[in-house]
Amino acid sequence: MREARGSKDRGREVRHVLRNWLPPLLVLALLAAGVGAYRFEWGQRYLPWLAADPVTEPEQVPPPAGLDLPAWAAPAVDAEPLAVTAPVVPDRVERAVAQALTDPDLGPHVVGAVTSLTPGSEVWTSGDGRYLPASTTKLLTFGAALQVLGPDHTFTTRVVRGEGPRDVVLVGGGDPLLASQPLAVAEAESTYPARADVSTLALETAAALGEQAWVRVRFDDGLFSGPSDNPAWRRDYVPDDVVSPITALMVDSGIAPDGLSRSDDPSLAAARVFGDALRAAGVEVVGQPTRVGAPTDPAGSAEELASVESAPLSEVAERIIDVSDNEGAEVVAHQVGLAVSGTGSFEAGAAAVLETLGGVGVDVSGDEVYDGSGLSRRNRVSTSTLLQLIQHASGPDGEVMRSIVTGLPVAGFTGSLTSRFAGGPAIARGLVRAKTGTLTGVHALAGIAVDRDGQPLAFVLAADRVAPEDSLDAREALDRAAARIAACRCSASAAG
Repeated sequence: MREARGSKDRGREVRHVLRNWLPPLLVLALLAAGVGAYRFEWGQRYLPWLAADPVTEPEQVPPPAGLDLPAWAAPAVDAEPLAVTAPVVPDRVERAVAQALTDPDLGPHVVGAVTSLTPGSEVWTSGDGRYLPASTTKLLTFGAALQVLGPDHTFTTRVVRGEGPRDVVLVGGGDPLLASQPLAVAEAESTYPARADVSTLALETAAALGEQAWVRVRFDDGLFSGPSDNPAWRRDYVPDDVVSPITALMVDSGIAPDGLSRSDDPSLAAARVFGDALRAAGVEVVGQPTRVGAPTDPAGSAEELASVESAPLSEVAERIIDVSDNEGAEVVAHQVGLAVSGTGSFEAGAAAVLETLGGVGVDVSGDEVYDGSGLSRRNRVSTSTLLQLIQHASGPDGEVMRSIVTGLPVAGFTGSLTSRFAGGPAIARGLVRAKTGTLTGVHALAGIAVDRDGQPLAFVLAADRVAPEDSLDAREALDRAAARIAACRCSASAAG
């Protein structure tokens, strides 16, 4: 009996110990295991299916063991820009890009040029240096526009009272990104930059009209002059909906609501959208929109009923360069012509672009430009023009032009380079930023690549006599050449 009683007592003691001490011990064990799992990365090592995927969940990947990051500190307000002084070493550039640029798919006329971002520094060149620029022309257009108009410049679309008491006039202000409708909330949050639209303008107009019984819609697109179809373009571009006619009053780049075709008269199409929006806002609109003589209100004395304003030119430039918007670039080139000579036309715009760039020290003496988008096959520019422009826009004296650099598509990530750079050194993805240029038989890249020593290098690579059947291979060859610049130690830096 004593043995049985003793056994029961020992059992009570064990249960008492387990009840009181086991939970804390388990908690301590779990904490220790957690620390060990974090410190020694046991999860990733022994349970790989539980680890964060560095491709789809990079923010969830733990830092390497032992990594000691310094505390974050705000930069000094008066911090000076980094001086880029290391020149390129031409022999290194040659070794890096020679194989790609001698690819037979590029055809018989290939040009290339690479230099540092310091003006006047040594330049590696290949070919005769003059090429058909295609959409790399847009860098010239926006460099000039930012210089002459300023990065904060905006474009205003107005509604004023017309000559008749019942007339309201929609006045085009040459907004290159004017939209027909406001974006949905979710879409607006992800769209850059913000867009002015004629439907919102109609709501504001309706509020200003109050109880007016009915109105007639007129429209004024007289800000621009000359033909709306550039004589220097191929004759089928506008009829075949490659590009819209260029006017001072366009919505959605002149693209029809079906998203497939383009309007033959973008100004009339914009006025119709405005009239329909007025009706939806409760205003009785009589008849169809009609064009009025230009300009209706040259002195700005007509009563303004409502207006909408574009995003700043700096943001417009980033968008149009990123996605290579032809219509937007042409509208902006017309605006450059207006600012320089008072004439908003293809011819005046092209001349004003070259004049403006020449005024900031870019040598444009051998260049021929006939439009703002690069659709013209008559355009010819020098690789040195693009290099000098990129250097100026990147330097301390080119702050007003900075958006042509910040707007450059990023290899493998954004804009017209989103699906590019699948081949070549992977390091190029994210370290090459370049404006594309593409026409039938023409492929070009102009921008900045950061080399292995962290030196940003300006470059231009182009081939403008490519056989149509070799188009994709030629484009990939230029991508490989640009990628090789990012992968090499091409500059005479301390690490080189």
